[in-house]
Amino acid sequence: MYYINDKEYRCSVAVTLDIFNDRWKLAIIWHLLDGEKRFKELHEIINEITQKTLTIKLKELEEKNIIHREVYAEVPPKVVYSLTSCGKNLKPVLEEMHKWGIDYVKEFGKVTSENMCENSFCE
Repeated sequence: MYYINDKEYRCSVAVTLDIFNDRWKLAIIWHLLDGEKRFKELHEIINEITQKTLTIKLKELEEKNIIHREVYAEVPPKVVYSLTSCGKNLKPVLEEMHKWGIDYVKEFGKVTSENMCENSFCE
């Protein structure tokens, strides 16, 4: 058994699926692999997400120790998000997902240069 965050799991994959239960969290992590970003930067990069949803997902990822939120004592306040070491460990997983997605589209769809992801890991 696996016990974490007051929950019990029979399988480690269930733990992973419980943490990454939507598309936004992985997108946030993917773009933080490039380095720290402010809220506005993340919202501009992931422009399909609402500000409210982005706020919720950032809090959830912070609670799970995947991202770090740094608040600077400035006026106006400056808040920067970055990956923790646990979050950085997701890099090879996300790179493989990225490659798999490209291969899948090449086989069953069409790849164009319009609106390609803007991560430094992109081909």
